Amino acid sequence: MTIMQEKKKSLIENFKQSEKDTGSAPVQIALITERINLLTEHFKIHKKDHHSRQGLLKLVSQRRKLLDFLKRESSEQYQEILDKLELRK
Repeated sequence: MTIMQEKKKSLIENFKQSEKDTGSAPVQIALITERINLLTEHFKIHKKDHHSRQGLLKLVSQRRKLLDFLKRESSEQYQEILDKLELRK
């Protein structure tokens, strides 16, 4: 359940804030969201894969924490991320 290199590079390009940015909150949120989407598709086929489901819950929690941080720091950037990634809130 890894993200292909090309997809990862395109996500970083779309969400980076500066030229060498690879670890800011928006980039991390985008990468985690992509992994969550891949795992969600995986569970449509493998319904009893409880070990991977545990990892999915950790990813969702990590993304929630990053979104809360972004909301505190920059509410306009938070709203922009929600719109780009089509997340509800």
